[in-house]
Amino acid sequence: CSKAVQVSRSRLLRRCGAATVQRATSDVHISETATRTWDHYANLSHTDGARQYKSVNRRYLPPMQNLDLPTAPLVDNSMGKMSDKHLRDEWTDEEIAAAVRDNVVMTWSNSANRNDLPRIVRGEGVYLYDSSGKEYMDFTSQAVCTNMGYTLDEGVKQAVIKQMENLFYAYPGMAMTEVRARLCNLLAEITPGDINGFLFPLGGSEANEGAIRIARRYTGKSKIMSAMRSYHGGTAGPLAATGDFRTRFGGEQPGFIKIFNPHTLRFSTGASDEVASFQSLGMLEEQILCEGPDTIAAILLETIVGANGVFLHPVGYLEGVRALCDKYNILLILDEVMCGFWRTGPLFAFQHFPGVVPDILTSAKGLTSSILPLGMIGVRQKIKDHFESNALGWGATYANHPVLLACAYEVVRKNYQACLHKRVSDIEDVMLREIDLLVTRHRSVLQGRAIGAFGCLDLINKDGQSLNILGEALPREAMVVKKSMAKHGLIGLFRSPMMHICPPLVVTDTELQEMFSRIGRVLSDLDAALDEDESV
Repeated sequence: CSKAVQVSRSRLLRRCGAATVQRATSDVHISETATRTWDHYANLSHTDGARQYKSVNRRYLPPMQNLDLPTAPLVDNSMGKMSDKHLRDEWTDEEIAAAVRDNVVMTWSNSANRNDLPRIVRGEGVYLYDSSGKEYMDFTSQAVCTNMGYTLDEGVKQAVIKQMENLFYAYPGMAMTEVRARLCNLLAEITPGDINGFLFPLGGSEANEGAIRIARRYTGKSKIMSAMRSYHGGTAGPLAATGDFRTRFGGEQPGFIKIFNPHTLRFSTGASDEVASFQSLGMLEEQILCEGPDTIAAILLETIVGANGVFLHPVGYLEGVRALCDKYNILLILDEVMCGFWRTGPLFAFQHFPGVVPDILTSAKGLTSSILPLGMIGVRQKIKDHFESNALGWGATYANHPVLLACAYEVVRKNYQACLHKRVSDIEDVMLREIDLLVTRHRSVLQGRAIGAFGCLDLINKDGQSLNILGEALPREAMVVKKSMAKHGLIGLFRSPMMHICPPLVVTDTELQEMFSRIGRVLSDLDAALDEDESV
């Protein structure tokens, strides 16, 4: 059985069905057992079937070859006809309500309440007015973004009009504009440290998306570490980095690692800020070592935690994170979408922390005061230098849009010239005093936090427990707050169990006192509701 026979290579190639003659022609020694096995297989598997049983092993026929492909039902996909109401300047209330009901889709929440929202028609200073003429005081700058209120600065308006008339669009990779050069240079001059390179997406979420991409391309590493209680945006990467309930809307994404904040929900990281900082940094370093420093591109944090409650990092924590990033060759990305551009006092919130300069800085909101949509990514010189000869690998059609840049340029330079940090310092004095009074006077308030014009209250029920977990269905007490806000002429970002207090930075002392008076009346209504619950 083991006797060797000589078989020419060309015969072997023919037996294997090879169509091309190979260059090697030397004979090889093949056993008879091998050749019998090959011959047997060739007799079994053949286009015309097995040698003696032609219905077996013949050329395979797809069993579904005669099935008809599905046919899509016919639907009229021609363009519709525009109704006459679109030719009129004014619509009736009924027409607007019908359009909202039939065509508007809400974001984040379900759309069932869209017709219950006030229809805002104009704004002035810190006030908004609905279609019935009712006045609302905006006590959170909407989503902490309308920093300059609702009276449009004439200089900003004229700068935008001028840019629209001269050149309303230039593709960012095809042409350079003067306003792009001006804004980049202005920000490089006033931003601390060597953050000298800037690019401008359409908003905060895109800014963080770009920052994640830049960090990964610069380091060649993939993991992004971010905090449990955080929000970084609604697009794929920032939503995966987000720590609150909204991250679940995006599904699972690999490469994003959550770390504990110094402020936790169910346990304490320490009885003092010093202990909390030490413990939190110890946990962070433990995670870095377990994940592997050579796999971590960046740590992404909000300099001051915003949408999740205006949490001020304990002294030493952010400084320690910066030191750990340096120790393990990890980039530090600071998200100042909400807290940047004078919201906390200085131009950027990281200026509160000795020695802290991020490798990548993101912001938005206050950059244009939401007059037009724009975000910002700033990078340190070493990263800017790297991409002189390496492709950045991020971009968008409307990035660096000249009209939006014109708005930002005028807003930033006006606020810089106005020494806005001094005004915010005055606002902070009132914020600290009034929030302290609210905590003292109202049983429904557990605690409060504030820095600059950035504040928040934690609301509790009759049992002293949080009204709800963020993202859960609103309890009765939260509905009392929402109803009372409308009654007392307040509009703002109420994300139960947190009540943010973040007025426009143009608020006057008199308006600030009135704002806290209205907030106090809302909390009194909540206190009364808690008293009723206890009496039942």
